[in-house]
Amino acid sequence: MLVSEVKKVKIGKNIEIGGNNRFTLIAGPCVIESEELVMEVAGKVKEICDRLGINYIFKASFDKANRSSIHSYRGPGIEEGLRILKKVKDTYGLPVVTDVHEVWQCKKAAEVVDLIQIPAFLCRQTDLLIAAAETGLPVNVKKGQFLAPWDMKNVVTKMEESGNPNVMLCERGSTFGYNNMVVDMRAFMEMRKFGYPVVFDVTHAVQKPGGLGTATSGDREYVYPLMRAGLAIGVDAIFAEVHPNPEKAMSDGPNMLYLSDLEEILKMAVKIDDLVKGR
Repeated sequence: MLVSEVKKVKIGKNIEIGGNNRFTLIAGPCVIESEELVMEVAGKVKEICDRLGINYIFKASFDKANRSSIHSYRGPGIEEGLRILKKVKDTYGLPVVTDVHEVWQCKKAAEVVDLIQIPAFLCRQTDLLIAAAETGLPVNVKKGQFLAPWDMKNVVTKMEESGNPNVMLCERGSTFGYNNMVVDMRAFMEMRKFGYPVVFDVTHAVQKPGGLGTATSGDREYVYPLMRAGLAIGVDAIFAEVHPNPEKAMSDGPNMLYLSDLEEILKMAVKIDDLVKGR
């Protein structure tokens, strides 16, 4: 497999994912907890990425519609969420991405974001994929935990036949028994055969869905080793959720990276990526 085999997808004004480019980082807190937290994470991660020469896309969700419990925090909603994401764009000059869960949200989100993300549980929802494609924005589709990597060919076809070839496919692990996820490293190579950039969601890949009964647990210790393995294969982007204090995060805390650890992790990531891509 040659890294240069996949086409490039342009995000915002200046970022190209794919080809032989250095990996892009897609990162931020799982959900928008507050404007202050979002601005803190976006600013600090941008500083780190600028120092290391990594393209950075900020990610946070305005709504987490698939929480384990009905009582779990979901986010500020689309209006307030998009306002905060726009502030990130205007303040730091960063492209931004967020999840959509319903068809009507696509057009609204496209007024602000530079990349639309389809959650793994919804990757087979034809109407949602079409609505995302019709915005004309690039779309990052997470592979369902229940799908084989070659099954994502149908997702690609839906996007292409909706007139939008700007698609990325995201690996976030597969269900392995109860409350457990595994990452089949062959999945990156299989999905790259479709000719589109592949993203590795390194933090959701270590989730244990429902592992805490009314919330998801996870194994943060495995994030860094899995990320190194994915970069060694030659992924095009790394998706990671980061937080200043994951223990107090309102969503996905057990599998999120500490913001304070991010720079050292990314230093090694750059070395591996450069070696694999011959730069």
